[in-house]
Amino acid sequence: MSGPTEDEPTCSIERSLQILGERWSLLVLRDIFAGRHRFAEIQSSLGVAPNLLSARLKLLVDSGVLCTRTYQEPGSRPRQSYHLTEAGQDLQLVLAALQQWGDHHRPRPSGPSANRRTLSTSRPVRVGFLDENGHEVPGADVTMLSDKSAGV
Repeated sequence: MSGPTEDEPTCSIERSLQILGERWSLLVLRDIFAGRHRFAEIQSSLGVAPNLLSARLKLLVDSGVLCTRTYQEPGSRPRQSYHLTEAGQDLQLVLAALQQWGDHHRPRPSGPSANRRTLSTSRPVRVGFLDENGHEVPGADVTMLSDKSAGV
């Protein structure tokens, strides 16, 4: 995707929502993080209409969140698989934060559908704010300042 233009929203949340603000986009990313890279795998997992999935995948590719790779099954035509770019990988934190929020504020009676743990120790992890020294900061102590009020 090309760089920022004059007519783009100033707010980075609004710019992000232009790409990620539709439910299927986040669910597609969840599936790709889970190892589903082929159109048929993603469609089967989500039960989404093919035209909707095609549109979401195109937007995510055009926006630099996903990239495609060509593969070919024996006897079949070449097809594309979908993989996370660096920008896509960075969305792991966003999806984890949404999952954490849902587990806390919209819990299922049977418990969470997935647990976040470290690969090295299997210890539970959670999403939070860290200061420049790596110390956790309570959400109540965090504010979002505009460029002008932050002195930037």
